Amino acid sequence: MSESTSRIAIVTGAGSGIGRAAALALLGDGWSVALAGRRAEPLQEVAKESGAGDRALAVPTDVADPKSVEALFAATVARFGRVDLLFNNAGVSNPPGPFEDWTPEQWKGVVDINLNGMFYCIQQAFRTMKAQSPRGGRIINNGSISAHAPRPNSAAYTSTKHAVQGLTKTASLDGRKYDIAVGQVDVGNAMTELAAKMAKGVPQANGEIAIEPLIDVKIVGQSVLYMANLPLEANVLFHTVMATKMPFVGRG
Repeated sequence: MSESTSRIAIVTGAGSGIGRAAALALLGDGWSVALAGRRAEPLQEVAKESGAGDRALAVPTDVADPKSVEALFAATVARFGRVDLLFNNAGVSNPPGPFEDWTPEQWKGVVDINLNGMFYCIQQAFRTMKAQSPRGGRIINNGSISAHAPRPNSAAYTSTKHAVQGLTKTASLDGRKYDIAVGQVDVGNAMTELAAKMAKGVPQANGEIAIEPLIDVKIVGQSVLYMANLPLEANVLFHTVMATKMPFVGRG
């Protein structure tokens, strides 16, 4: 879309997986994108691969640190002048093994990134978007099918993704008065490093180990791009994109 050439996005977890796919889709469509992630090198690789030149800005960021998130938004505004889109994507999976064996630090590590980090980014996005002119913007949270149904041994990941769903709903409500649209993309097994184990077989609710189908992560990037390019008068509150034969609905 031609009007997107002046639009500015922040993508967290942009160095790999879904974040990388979304960042490349946005950059390919003419967006300027601040690429956020804990390691600088993967961010720089995405910027180089995109061929977007100065429309790509790598900003090493730890979303679990509110000061780091604040610095991310400050760097984006300093470079591009505003923020039109936050793809709130950064996340981690469960600690290994049954949850009764986890340490408090392992539990808190997931909550710090998947929930607290999401909140810090939403908070900074609201502060930025309601103060800029023209006012407003869009936030897309990366939920998961786990925001609706758990897998075995997934207490930390599933709990945080259920909480993200609550954040999406409340931020959508609270954003109305500031012209901030908030939605969520729930992904069912995109081919990423995080989900690669699905192709080898993962535990099912009935105790069996089963291989699950995956989709190309670029499909998720296109879903994010579609949501991002909507006018602010329209919002996709929840968007589920999944492998057609994924064992999610029904009884497996």
